Amino acid sequence: MVENSGRNKSIDELRAEIELSRERVGRDLSGLRHELDFAAKFRRSFREQTVSWISAAAAVGALIALAPMRKKKIYVDAKGKRESTKKLAETGLALAAMKVVASLVRPVIVEFVKNRLTDFGGKPRRKT
Repeated sequence: MVENSGRNKSIDELRAEIELSRERVGRDLSGLRHELDFAAKFRRSFREQTVSWISAAAAVGALIALAPMRKKKIYVDAKGKRESTKKLAETGLALAAMKVVASLVRPVIVEFVKNRLTDFGGKPRRKT
């Protein structure tokens, strides 16, 4: 009923027990690694059942391609249409005004840059 504590065993017997338990742990770990190697399992399964995998992939691809074909209903308020038209008109006017201002200011900016570049290139360098 009561197990021996192992104090009466010789050193050789203890070493043998330790060696056996190490071997068991090693085998268990090797088996666990084999069971958890999902990449190898997937490759083996694909090699053995290629047609099934390809047909399943085609079915999933068809589902993904055909799923978004249904049309969505969009409800629009009449007030929103008036406001968006007004905003669109305001934006158009603002862009037109910016274009006119840019065409008026452009010659001034070009002349300023031309003067700066010619002034910069015409000055002799100072020796320090």
